[in-house]
Amino acid sequence: MGMVKTMGLVLHPKRDSKQAIDTIVEWARARSVTVLGLPDEVGRIDCSAVSVGQTELVERADLLVSLGGDGTMLRTMRLVAGRSTPVLGVNLGKLGFLAEIDVDELPPALSAIDSHEFTVEPRMAVRSTLPGGRSVIAFNDIALVRIPGNGLSAVGISVEGHPFVRYASDAVIVATPTGSTAYNFSAGGPLVSPLVEGFLVVPAAAHSSFNRALVLSADEELLLELLPTSGELAVEVDGAISGRLSAGDSLTVTAVRAAGQVVRLGTTTFYERARRKLRVSGSAEVD
Repeated sequence: MGMVKTMGLVLHPKRDSKQAIDTIVEWARARSVTVLGLPDEVGRIDCSAVSVGQTELVERADLLVSLGGDGTMLRTMRLVAGRSTPVLGVNLGKLGFLAEIDVDELPPALSAIDSHEFTVEPRMAVRSTLPGGRSVIAFNDIALVRIPGNGLSAVGISVEGHPFVRYASDAVIVATPTGSTAYNFSAGGPLVSPLVEGFLVVPAAAHSSFNRALVLSADEELLLELLPTSGELAVEVDGAISGRLSAGDSLTVTAVRAAGQVVRLGTTTFYERARRKLRVSGSAEVD
């Protein structure tokens, strides 16, 4: 008995997904598997996928397939955050860290998943509640970012209720291990294995004397407080602006273990993907 009875698709908003969708639909038709998609996405393409809302997509799908890049994969993971639904990333553009396969590998990959010949890699997320009560979850990062013309980011950092440091910087990034290859990396933070249960606090372009990253346990609660000298800051959740904070506002961030389940077929490792994406050529020779 195959594992996949109903498959959900999540598409990149602009990239051409037709070849991938045609391949998926043909594979599914031969096995009487139902293919679901979101109305504003499958409506762009002539295919037999059933148009459903987000709630039905999440509740019915045995497998979600993300067609795009890392941004599409992150959006797919946020849709099913906290559920055990596996997510397969299919790369439609540049090499990403989260995508597992390219389009031409879809038929054997789907057959392997249907036969239970795969593993899932749990991915941690971070979550917070914005002023006004809106809850947000991120698989890469939550960042408090300076708005040009509004002054620096001045943020006090407390862990488990204990004040530790005040950062003056262009941004303060709270990154998951998954997000260690994104904004965190560009800000000089470390690469972290996606299997590590912890998260990072990293200042970008720090103006304060203490400019080091912090690594927190997944069990620790982080408090970010905007100091009186801080300019207004944008709150970015996985790169998308979700709100703004002003001096005196605060944000509490906690970790969510195994919030997402990424399909792995054993073809590559995190370190192989990191070497290719970041163009790591090897260590320097010492005379």
